[in-house]
Amino acid sequence: MASVSEESDRPEAERPGAETSGTARPAPGSPAPGGSAPGDRESGRLGSDRPQSGGQEPGGQEPGGSEPGGADAAGRGSGTVVPGRPEARALVARRINPARGLGDRVFRLQLTATGVAVLAVMAGVGLFLLLRAGQALRTRGLSFLTTAAWQPDVHNFGIAAVLTGTVLIACVAVVISVPLAVGTALFISDVAPRGLRRTLVTMVDLMAAVPSVVYGLWGLFFLQQHVIGLSRWLSEWLGWIPLFTVDGTQPGEPLASESVFTASTFVAGIVVALMVAPIQCSVMREVFSQAPAGEREGAYALGATRWGMIRSVVLPYGKGGIIGGTMLGLGRALGETIAVYLIISPVFVIQPHILQTGSNSVSSLIALHYGDASEFGMSALMAAGLALFLLTLAVNFTASSVVARSRSGAQSEA
Repeated sequence: MASVSEESDRPEAERPGAETSGTARPAPGSPAPGGSAPGDRESGRLGSDRPQSGGQEPGGQEPGGSEPGGADAAGRGSGTVVPGRPEARALVARRINPARGLGDRVFRLQLTATGVAVLAVMAGVGLFLLLRAGQALRTRGLSFLTTAAWQPDVHNFGIAAVLTGTVLIACVAVVISVPLAVGTALFISDVAPRGLRRTLVTMVDLMAAVPSVVYGLWGLFFLQQHVIGLSRWLSEWLGWIPLFTVDGTQPGEPLASESVFTASTFVAGIVVALMVAPIQCSVMREVFSQAPAGEREGAYALGATRWGMIRSVVLPYGKGGIIGGTMLGLGRALGETIAVYLIISPVFVIQPHILQTGSNSVSSLIALHYGDASEFGMSALMAAGLALFLLTLAVNFTASSVVARSRSGAQSEA
């Protein structure tokens, strides 16, 4: 006869009187199924009050307090008993409740309301300009886009000249500001020491906070006299290009008057470039800093230099940020008013020569004639503002479509 210690070391399923799946397992030498050994009747009667392995507690509940067929406290399903191992149960996946909580619903509602409000404001601005410009647009029709003169009192006006000047000033600003912004953003994100980065970021952000009138005054009284030499040099060496031609001067003539190079599109473009470069740099810097670290290290591991890593990893990844920052600066340059108004000499002829004195823009036109405009003249100014509004929207939507196809913001696969 086995000792007590040997009996306790045997698995529960092999002990005499143990049950599997709720049925008593007959011991060796016991009668046929349906009967029981005389020595087992008392132990079976005493053990009937205890919950059996794989069975249910009184009240129809599983051990541990779980409902029949439900999930226990650990999120596991009750499942079925595995034969030979009553303690093992088949796991059942917990059902996930797709319903959103109150916080998620409130947050979603706030975002939806914000997006709808922005679209409503834009639509309201466009509708207001369209209604106020209706009288002028009905009078001129499509000739409003092709007429260079601005004489609304005699119904002879158009935006051909001011729209050309606006586009030229913005293009000059973007050509100068984009290389400056890209170089500064790359230096801050990938070249500058860690201790110097925060100082450079603060300085760039402070440049964006300077009022436009300060830039205008600085360009008028300081920058313009120092740019005349550069304008003369460009006219002498690139004067064969119509864009750099200056009427009234001859190449190599040192005594030519300097007044023909003042108040030009080029000077206004440089000032606007310095105004929009901090905004572009901030956008590009944020995108460059998010380039995947795994790909950076992989480029270095393959033997790339720092410039090789920037060219093969950072610039392709940040293409969306470059385009987005450029278009954001272009939109700002198209609508710049005070700085351009202080620098340029307004002319109402199509002036494609950026180095020559005389230019114009839609925003400076509105600022110049808003105070003394008649009722019809105000309608004409509203029509010019509507054209600038539509042009800015077209630029921003084009930039959004290009940025949406870029890889900026994607997660690293390394």
